[in-house]
Amino acid sequence: MLETSARLLRLLSLLQAHREWSGADLAGRLGVSARTLRRDVDRLRELGYPVNASPGTGGGYRLGAGAELPPLLLDDEEAVAVAVGLRTAAGQGVEGIGETSVRALAKLEQVLPERLRRRVSALNAYTVPMLRGSGADSVDPAVLTELAHLCRDAERLRFDYRGHDGTPSRRTVEPHRLVCSERRWYLVAWDLDREDWRTFRADRVTPRPPHGPRFVPREPPAEDLAAYVSRGVSTHVYATHAVIRLLVPLEEAAERISPSTGTLEAEGPDSCLLRTGAGSLDVMVVHVMLLGLEFEVLEPTELIGAVSAAHGRLARSVARAGASRPRTPDGAGRRPATPNGSGAAS
Repeated sequence: MLETSARLLRLLSLLQAHREWSGADLAGRLGVSARTLRRDVDRLRELGYPVNASPGTGGGYRLGAGAELPPLLLDDEEAVAVAVGLRTAAGQGVEGIGETSVRALAKLEQVLPERLRRRVSALNAYTVPMLRGSGADSVDPAVLTELAHLCRDAERLRFDYRGHDGTPSRRTVEPHRLVCSERRWYLVAWDLDREDWRTFRADRVTPRPPHGPRFVPREPPAEDLAAYVSRGVSTHVYATHAVIRLLVPLEEAAERISPSTGTLEAEGPDSCLLRTGAGSLDVMVVHVMLLGLEFEVLEPTELIGAVSAAHGRLARSVARAGASRPRTPDGAGRRPATPNGSGAAS
């Protein structure tokens, strides 16, 4: 009995992790005969799990939505609360929870009965969040779960895409992974038309089903996909690139610089390297100054000249401001007194 229970849990896990399995594949994974597999599927159905079966050579088993909520140790109210909470977390890109929320939401929505799906959809449709990150850059959690399903099941995705300049395009890709930052979600996928890896902002993606067929996943463009996306959105997309030494420890710099702003690399106990990009040298100067950190430009050399030019403009501005101040009898420039008689702002 213990062996049978463990096998049932293994079977349920396989059904949740993959959209559809052939009978031969499932039996092989479990190390049982086709007859034993059919008995195990019947046991899951008796427990309330809606396992659908399609006959024929192209048929197989899949976990579907049932008339009743399967025994997830959640009642109807708890299931709705969990689904709404997961949608909220996924849509707001909460650090450390967003990606997990999408995976959990995809599993939960797969088995929610229709009556509960309607309640979750209604609550989300008539709720307006006032949270950081909501607005033009927010992404529909339903789109995220659809993308997560396609990544999991290795199915081709067709979608309309809006570029950063608003230009529309129709794309067909092999989706690989979803990557989230503090404010945005990105899809890493192989673009079939361009025959190269591309990164797409999920809030600009409008899926156009039907999707498919399935594909054999390719070797990803990098082992660390988070760093890969960070380099793409913070550096490679811009015309001007720079390497800057920040004269603070890596941990301190990371508190001020997000992965979508640049990538950080430890250099020593009291310094680190920032690799970033901007639309022009002048924008790069402003970008670096706004960090509020001591720095040294390593490359490009043109940026050193732009920083020097900005320094000159600031110095001349300060000098002109000092020259225009009212003069006191002793010849020293002094700040005009405020109404309360002091030289300080009230």
